[in-house]
Amino acid sequence: MKFVNSYKEKIKKYNEKHHLTYHIDTMGCSMNENDSNKYAGILESMGFEREDDEKKANLILFNTCCIRENAEKTLFGRIGALKRQKLKNKDVYIAVVGCMTQQKHIIEKIKESYRFVDIVLGTSCMSLFPEKVYESIIQNNSKIEYIDVSNNLEEEVPIKYEDQYRASVSIIYGCNNFCSYCIVPYVRGRERSREKEAILADIKKLAKAGYKEITLLGQNVNSYGNDLKEKYTFPMLLKDIEAIDGIEIIKFISPHPKDFKEDLIEVIKSSKKIARQIHLPLQSGSTKILKEMNRKYTKDEFLEIVKKLKEADESISISTDIIVGFPGETEEDFMETLDVVKKVQFNQIYMFIYSKRNGTKAASMQDDTLPQEKVKRLQRLKKFHEEQISNNNRKMIGQVYQVLVEGKSKTNETLYTGRTSQNKIVIFEASDKEIGKIKNIKIESDHLWYLKGKIE
Repeated sequence: MKFVNSYKEKIKKYNEKHHLTYHIDTMGCSMNENDSNKYAGILESMGFEREDDEKKANLILFNTCCIRENAEKTLFGRIGALKRQKLKNKDVYIAVVGCMTQQKHIIEKIKESYRFVDIVLGTSCMSLFPEKVYESIIQNNSKIEYIDVSNNLEEEVPIKYEDQYRASVSIIYGCNNFCSYCIVPYVRGRERSREKEAILADIKKLAKAGYKEITLLGQNVNSYGNDLKEKYTFPMLLKDIEAIDGIEIIKFISPHPKDFKEDLIEVIKSSKKIARQIHLPLQSGSTKILKEMNRKYTKDEFLEIVKKLKEADESISISTDIIVGFPGETEEDFMETLDVVKKVQFNQIYMFIYSKRNGTKAASMQDDTLPQEKVKRLQRLKKFHEEQISNNNRKMIGQVYQVLVEGKSKTNETLYTGRTSQNKIVIFEASDKEIGKIKNIKIESDHLWYLKGKIE
């Protein structure tokens, strides 16, 4: 279904005189970042101009995440801090969208304690956004209501990317897995795959505009196509994207280990464009805990997938997610996680202490582990991982890697930055004319979270 909203032109005409600005604060995952790009695209199609300073913006939009409990505290703290700014200036409007606002208790809290918020929309209500903006700004009539997750997929949504050479494209929405700790299926709905024609059209358009790197997004990308009438799988999609001229790097997040099959490994092996870094969420190294998490794979099965990937291409590196302190996790369970970390040698780990989410199965599980013990385990995991990174980085010194020159380094304006195919950050001397090009970089030194190199 094509994204159409008659209110867009009305707001655009209003902005010809008023020149309103917007600021977006994104919380959460890559899917949220992609949604924020779409909200930016919609706003700019209505005549809004981007404003980097939140205090100067007319419309401030929070794109929320609900994976961890402290996200709620952060959001309400941020909204509360804007109350004075909102009350002092009648041309300031506050919008809250995303996963958190797909929960009824959040809607009720905003209606009760944050009545100055103008717009609240959940995860599948983007088409309503121009109408809500019209009601708030022109009609001065904000109406906050709960809207159930929709199965509709909207195409041709305006999108504004911040990067000139790297872009993300959503290929599947929602999740069918119902991991016992995860709220995502409840706030983003069941899996809905986009039609291949729409995805490929988006990527061809990006390639024509000069984009070199594409990241495919989904809660579970390797479930892509399961709900389509025509047999068309994620590996088949990757092959079709490989054939698009102009696209030189293909990435994807996140696949689920239970669906990581031989055909996908074969496509990765034969590809010249798929990045040699695969994100494979472990969550726990204990088979017992994995079963409690409803992950549907064992420790040994996870290690077997990694083995096959390494056999396909020894240069492949693996990143992962790990939850520490899941209900019922013992010291022995945690040691199983450290064992997997030792064997796999992850190049990057996103690690978190378990966060209870109301409405999930894990929320009612008995949890006897003391909070301070969970913190200690996280610190042990962090230290162990950092020691591995240092050892692995040293092995890269003297090697040459192809790197897309992304632009100037944020920490040193005399240097430029990019990433290897294994997603290692590299800084090096270059010039503006090399931005957007892929260069051979020889690694000269390592610095834990980045490498330093030289253009060959």
